[in-house]
Amino acid sequence: MQLRNKQDFWSGVMFVTIGVGFALVATNYSMGTAARMGPGYFPFWLGVCLAVLGATVTLGSLSSKAEETEVEKFDWKIVFVVIGSVALCGSVLDFLGVYISVFLLVFLSSMASHIFNWKVAAINAIFIVLFVWLAFIKGLGLIFPLWPSFLGN
Repeated sequence: MQLRNKQDFWSGVMFVTIGVGFALVATNYSMGTAARMGPGYFPFWLGVCLAVLGATVTLGSLSSKAEETEVEKFDWKIVFVVIGSVALCGSVLDFLGVYISVFLLVFLSSMASHIFNWKVAAINAIFIVLFVWLAFIKGLGLIFPLWPSFLGN
């Protein structure tokens, strides 16, 4: 067996590592049963599925049929832009509200793309804000500040 697809190999290793980590941490919580799930049930099985998916991808990268690829140089700027966007969203959520902070999260994190287009990013951000409103505010009934606190809503 020869490593042909290095991108798939290392992404598979990452999936296995994260999946095993989630499954191990989830064992610290009560599992429950499929009919009456405990707090550890979903993260455990999600971790197991992620680890199996990672193992499949890793083994596929060793196949003789795998496409030969190399791993490009890691771009730390992208990591900082995405993590910074998430941190900014979390830190301004109470002050700016869900709508503006989620819009900023999607718009700013899309700047990490090498093919950034502000129109596409804005449209995507509007649809994600709509999804957040439908899924979390209306669907699950979660209580978040929706608009900026300085507007006095």
